[in-house]
Amino acid sequence: MTFSIVVLPGDGIGPDVTAAAVRVLEAVGRRSGHAFKVESHAIGGAALATGSGPLPDNTRDACLAADAVFLGAVGDPAWDAEPPTRRPEAGLLALRKAMGVYANLRPARVYRALAEATPLKPSIAAGVDMVIVRELTGGLYFGQPREEQSDAAFNTMRYDRREVERIARHAFTIARTRQKRVLSVDKANVLETSRLWRRVVTEMAPAYPDVTLEHMYVDAAAMALVRDPASIDVLLTENLFGDILSDEAGAICGSLGLLPSASLGDGAGLFEPVHGSAPTIAGRDIANPIGAIASMAMLLREGLGLLEEGNSVDAAIERALADGARTVDIADDPGQAIGTKAMTDAVLAALSPEP
Repeated sequence: MTFSIVVLPGDGIGPDVTAAAVRVLEAVGRRSGHAFKVESHAIGGAALATGSGPLPDNTRDACLAADAVFLGAVGDPAWDAEPPTRRPEAGLLALRKAMGVYANLRPARVYRALAEATPLKPSIAAGVDMVIVRELTGGLYFGQPREEQSDAAFNTMRYDRREVERIARHAFTIARTRQKRVLSVDKANVLETSRLWRRVVTEMAPAYPDVTLEHMYVDAAAMALVRDPASIDVLLTENLFGDILSDEAGAICGSLGLLPSASLGDGAGLFEPVHGSAPTIAGRDIANPIGAIASMAMLLREGLGLLEEGNSVDAAIERALADGARTVDIADDPGQAIGTKAMTDAVLAALSPEP
C-alpha cells in the first residue's frame, strides 16, 4: 500500500532531525513492503525567507491532501521583530487550524537505559511512562478578543462544552489501552473555564467505568510531575497548561530532544518532536534526533494504523540507547557523544534486518 507523507523540515534543527526521521521511514518501507511517497514543503521562517507567508498556500494544500504530515520545527529569531502574523510560529498555528487537529498527544517516558540522564533520583524516575493529552485549539492562545497596547495588554481564555468533550474522549480512550487512569488538570478554584472543564470531564466519566478519574489543580500537578511522575498514566489538560507541563515532563525524561508528539483530529494527523528549532545548533550535527524518530513511529502507528511498524521503531530506539548511543544532551561524558547522523545510524542498525 502507498501512503502520501508531507514533510515540513521548517527552521533551525528542523531539517537535521527531519532528515533522520525520513531515513528511518525509508528503512521501514524497505522492510515492510509499504510504499511512502514523501514530498517536502516550506513552513515557518523557511517559507518567509522565500517571500511567502509562514504557511504558503501550496504547503497547506499539500498537507490537506496527505495521509499524514511530519514537521521538524518552526522558529527563527530573524523574524522576531515582525508582527505576529509574519512570524514562523504563525505558520504552525494556521496549519493546525487548517487540518482541524485538536488533540495533542505527548508521550513522556524514562528510557531504561537513560536513568542517568534524568535529573530525578533513579527511584523516582523508574517506571515513568505517561501520555499528556493537551487540548490544542482553545484557551488563551486562540481566545478573542486579544490586544497589545503600549502600556497594557489582554488575552481571552475561552472553552465550550464541545471542545472539552472531544479532548476528554481522547484521554479516556487512550487510558483504556494503558493503566486506565486519567488525571484531569485544571485551575477550577480560580478560573471559570476550569470549572466548566472539571464539570464536563466529570460528567463524561461514567461512560468509561473501567477508567479511574482524578482531578488536580495545575500547580499541584506541576509538583506531582517532579515528586511522583510514575503515578501519572494519562494527563488531560487544556492548551496553556499542557504546553508548560509537557515541557516539564521533557526535563524529567532527560531532554526535550527525546519527546515525540502527535496532533490528531478527524482527518490526517500532524507529527512533530516536542523540541523547538534551536537555531544556535542548527546544521552542526549535534541535535538529538530521537524525538523526531519517535514522532515518525507515532505517524506510522497513530497516523497510518501501522502498529507493528511503529512499535518496531520504538523498540529500535530502546535498543540503540541500551547499546550506549548518546547525543550530547543525554551523554554523561560529552566527549563520548555522537552526532545526529550517527545516532540515526544506531537506530537503523537496531531495526530488524532487511528481508
